[in-house]
Amino acid sequence: MLLKDKVAIITGSASGIGKEIAFEYADQGAKVCIADLSLEAANATANEIIQRGGVAMAVAMNVTDEAQVDAGVAQVVAQFGGVDVLISNAGIQIISAIVDFKFDDWRKLVAIHLDGAFLTTRACMRAMIAGGKGGTVLYMGSVHSHEASPLKAPYVAAKHGLIGLAKVVAKEGAKDCIRANVICPGFVRTPLVDKQIPEQAKALGISEADVIKNVMLKETVDGEFTTTQDVAQTAVFLASFPTNALTGQSITVSHGWHMQ
Repeated sequence: MLLKDKVAIITGSASGIGKEIAFEYADQGAKVCIADLSLEAANATANEIIQRGGVAMAVAMNVTDEAQVDAGVAQVVAQFGGVDVLISNAGIQIISAIVDFKFDDWRKLVAIHLDGAFLTTRACMRAMIAGGKGGTVLYMGSVHSHEASPLKAPYVAAKHGLIGLAKVVAKEGAKDCIRANVICPGFVRTPLVDKQIPEQAKALGISEADVIKNVMLKETVDGEFTTTQDVAQTAVFLASFPTNALTGQSITVSHGWHMQ
């Protein structure tokens, strides 16, 4: 029970990587808030955790809405007594060449990944400082926090930006024992990635099998996808690490796709 009685807010956690982290955190004793754009989906995931014997609640949270973020975090503090861990995980993907990229799509993607990370960080840091126990902020980056791929300009830019934000949080939060790190997965077979496979096949003029083998997994050491469990276990390790010795870092979980 590495996270016993820790209170964790996980954005975008009604599905995919966020949901797996929520389950793993609950299994490790954390009280988990499922924060998602869909309250119905968030409630369904929270109920799954409760049925497994865990402790969970759900809040509707559009991470780009300042008032909704602040209200959601306040709701968690009121119900669970504070915030110990934030996992900024909410994200989307839009595939297009730069010359064809719609500015509205650029702004939408960057707002979710970067504005959302800032707003949730600010609200949770305020709660952590008020609680006086410190805390952990984890950003869901990507190998694209370090590498670039065609057709993903705003995603790559935003994921790079999360590393900069984490470094500032690490420096500003140190005096209050608040750590910040970035988890950088390779490709994980989530609905977000499954949607990209046919999109990239069409954009690149190749088969879906070639997208998987020669684009997504080409640079891995074993041709394997990263799993949601790989990422969830990394999130447990980083949240349970006891000191500021591990802060301001990016941890790549990618079957060797990117090596630092």
